[in-house]
Order: sequence, then structure tokens, then C-alpha cells
Amino acid sequence: MPPPLQVTALTARRFARRAVGLDAPFPDVAAALAHHGYIQIDPINVCGRMHDLILRNRVQGYREGDLMRHLHGDAAPLAAAQRTAFEHHLPDSAVLVAFPLDAWPHLLGAMHARTKRSGAWSGRLTPRERDLATSILAELAARGPLSSEHIDDGGRRGRRVWGAATLAKSTLQKLFFHGRVLIARREGNRRLYDLPERILPATTLAAPAPSPADTTRWIALSKLRQRRLTALKRAELRVVADAVQPVTLTDADAPTLYCLAEDVPLFSALAIENPPSQIETPPSQPTLLAPLDPLIYDRRVTAALWGFDYTWEVYTPPHKRTRGYYALPVLSGHELVGHVDPKADRDAKKLRVVSRSVRRGHAAAGAVQALAAFLGLR
Repeated sequence: MPPPLQVTALTARRFARRAVGLDAPFPDVAAALAHHGYIQIDPINVCGRMHDLILRNRVQGYREGDLMRHLHGDAAPLAAAQRTAFEHHLPDSAVLVAFPLDAWPHLLGAMHARTKRSGAWSGRLTPRERDLATSILAELAARGPLSSEHIDDGGRRGRRVWGAATLAKSTLQKLFFHGRVLIARREGNRRLYDLPERILPATTLAAPAPSPADTTRWIALSKLRQRRLTALKRAELRVVADAVQPVTLTDADAPTLYCLAEDVPLFSALAIENPPSQIETPPSQPTLLAPLDPLIYDRRVTAALWGFDYTWEVYTPPHKRTRGYYALPVLSGHELVGHVDPKADRDAKKLRVVSRSVRRGHAAAGAVQALAAFLGLR
């Protein structure tokens, strides 16, 4: 591993913006997905869904729902041979993401491990679930994509996980975690599942399973690809030391950060394109970031690098929230300058601002208008 690259916090922030795709849009969803390795999916829709809010700032001409259309097709569902991406969970996690096809072999180990663990959400099937699973798989083979509402489970309830669920829903959820069914398409938030051979190309399913060491390395590299400048745990650093560049900040109290070695030329390119003495503040229109945007995903890094302590408060009790249920950070040039907490009123076709707090000298009105236009609201 090379010696640390010593840079100012401003240089690191400029690098981070460029590296995560906020300075120049990708031509399409596929390019953004290839660059980041995965895009996190979340069903909550307060002012647009998480994945759409992430991609609207990165993909040229992006429209609401384009990621789902890329995954599953538009007017007609994609055939397995046409698919280039799919939905599944990060290994050893409940985080649902969109993956490119090359991720599939690295998920197999985690899928198999879940079948042997206890757990109402993703662990091994209970006897009742095992019996129903046989029926579900047969029905999928005969009928094609089905949701839990299409499955006759005799009205039985599954185990309680974050509230009550039908036996059909809990069984399908576990079969999905185990890789025995995959999401074929969505109708709103409802998932329709089908057999893997109808979702993924045959060449993807036939790819050899990598070694556990290769998958461990892939997981660490995926984190770097997603965030581009991040802190690493010791175990992660051990398996990717040959592929990373350490970065230390000369003017901020921050842990050692790491970027991919392939991204290092960006530091030189930025210095040539726009030396520090010529940097404008702010150099671009303010932008509203998604709460789980790769730029700010790691709270420690966000605080150290950007001087901005941010937590997504959607699961925080109301009396403990400091910014709001779905507050979006405001990125103004090379600074995070506040937040806007918007709420889409689809019936009135308006984007309402519940609260906002933006540092003096900066304005978020243009960013709010841009979000409203994206959502087709006033």
C-alpha cells in the first residue's frame, strides 16, 4: 500500500463530489450502477423514493421510477436474457439494493448461511413455512410471478417481524433471502416473485461460486466503489490493501480515509482543472441530497470531512428529531449548508416544505424547485 496522500479537507471534498458522480451526470442508469456497484432501494415515499433521489442527481434525464424500469422493464416485463441487474440484499444485511449481474455469485454464500440460522425475518424456514414453500414454488413454476396475496395459506399468520405478516408473506420473504425466488416486478410497493431462472440469465446462474476470501474482498471493494472516499475497518483494509490509496487531511481532525487506487488521478485532474486559488464558493447550484446518498452515507466521515453532523431521522422518535422526518441535506458547492424537510402533496400537486434551515449566504429555493419539477409538482 502506498504512503498516505496528504490533502486539505477542501481538496478531499472536491474529490468526493467528483468521484461519486455529482459533478457530471452518467448517461444512463446502467453506467451509474456500474460505477457505484449498487444503489440502495427504499420504499418510503415522502418526497420521492430513496433510490430515485440518489439517481436524479447522477443520471442525465432521470425520471421517477427509472431504476425499477431498468431492473424489471416498463410496459412488458423483461425476459431473463434481457436483464442486466436485479434486486437483493447486501450480504449479512437487511439492506435491499439494485445490483449488476456480476454480484450474484458473491451473494450465494450469505444466502446459504441464512437457511441455517434462526430468525423470523430471514432465517431458516419453520415447519409450516417449509410446507407452504413447496406449494409456492410449484405455483410459481405453473403460473409465473406471484405476490403473497396470490398465495392461499389458509389465512394463517406468520411470525411477527415488525408487525404481523401472513404465512405466505413470511415464507416468500425467507425464500427471497435464501435466493430461491427473486423479485420479478413491482406493483407500487407490492413485490411479485418468480423463480431465479426466469429472472437472471442462464450464464449468471451458472457462474461458479467464488471462494469465501474472494467474496470478502468483493464486499470491501463494493463499499469503496459505493462511497469512493471512506474509512475502512482493519479487516476490510487487510483484504484490499493492494487496491486502495490512503488519504489524510492536513487541516481537519479526521480518521485516515481510503479511495480506490483507480480514482487517485482525480486528485491531479482537479488541481489542473481548477487550482485552489480559483475555486468559487459556491461553484454550482445547491442540490438536495438523498438521506442515504453515497456522499454522506457514513456519518463519521460526513462529520469529519464536511463538518456536518447528519442522521436520517425517519426511524427516530419525533421528540428526538433535530431536523425532521425526511430532511434532505443541502449541498452547496463544496459545503453542506443545512437541510430542507419536504413533503410531496400528490393530491394538491404541490411540494410542501415542512421545515428548512440553511446557512446565511446560501439559498435552497432553486434546489427545492428542482425537486418539485422532478416529482411533477409545484
